Amino acid sequence: MSIDPTVNPAASSLSRRSVLEFGAAALAASAVGPLLTTSASAASATAVSTSGAPAMSTVTTTDGVEIFFKDWGPKDAQPIVFHHGWPLSADDWDNQMLFFLQNGFRVVAHDRRGHGRSAQVSDGHDMDHYAADAFAVVEALDLRNAVHIGHSTGGGEVARYVARHGEPSGRTAKAVLVSAVPPLMVKTEANPEGLPIDVFDGLRKALADNRAQFFLDLPSGPFYGFNREGAKISEGTIQNWWRQGMMGGAKAHYDGIKAFSETDQTEDLKAISVPTLVLHGDDDQIVPIADAALKSVKLLQNGTLKVYKGYPHGMLTTHADVINPDLLAFVKASA
Repeated sequence: MSIDPTVNPAASSLSRRSVLEFGAAALAASAVGPLLTTSASAASATAVSTSGAPAMSTVTTTDGVEIFFKDWGPKDAQPIVFHHGWPLSADDWDNQMLFFLQNGFRVVAHDRRGHGRSAQVSDGHDMDHYAADAFAVVEALDLRNAVHIGHSTGGGEVARYVARHGEPSGRTAKAVLVSAVPPLMVKTEANPEGLPIDVFDGLRKALADNRAQFFLDLPSGPFYGFNREGAKISEGTIQNWWRQGMMGGAKAHYDGIKAFSETDQTEDLKAISVPTLVLHGDDDQIVPIADAALKSVKLLQNGTLKVYKGYPHGMLTTHADVINPDLLAFVKASA
């Protein structure tokens, strides 16, 4: 394990403050398994519109779920695979996909089941299925030597994917966890620094009561740090977050809260041996750094941590000009 020299030594002191702030944000918004036993192998398929023209690219998983994906760039270039956060879609990575495409890479991103343009199925909204679905895309496109980058819940998906599918298949070169949920968000006896279950119950209530309003409140406030004094608020960013969220299914989003908050990924992190970069903002009000990145890097066999002073949970969007070059440098660095 190595620690980036830019790490803010005061980051660990933010835990309780971040917890209280995120809890308050959730309350304000409410006011306004075992490894899969089946193979994740799937054949690629192309949906066809009523006019007979290709509509969009999908793969069908072994349990019959259609997963939408984007696949841009030279097919012989090194692939970068992006895993989005809750409750968004592959579109959240458009900035990074264009950046890496312009730097000569093949870029791939999929919509998690129940999210975006993927099938709005009732079941399978857990980390095991998320990782298996990602592997279905990787197998269908025959991606090798891939770098997997995950944000928030997508970081949990990357950790489960690399541990269970990526390294065993020999297809993964590196991994990146950005503002990611591992090892465990919820407070338990073994994880006393976690967020109280009441916070996540508040998220579920807000979603069930008025999902459309909740999906405006969250990006307008703590997700991008737009509730901070002096923040430069982007209405386009807020509306794009809302658009992506409302494309997905309420059931998937509701169940996904349990998946990202209550899945203990300690063993996933321990199992990962490929070089792994952990990026986190020390003003993340959604996934407090002290119970996430600062713990994750200690569990990884070959992890490097970089902390960004004052950056929010959605820093991939608000500070893409800084994050993108850091991602590129890690991808290009010799292992």
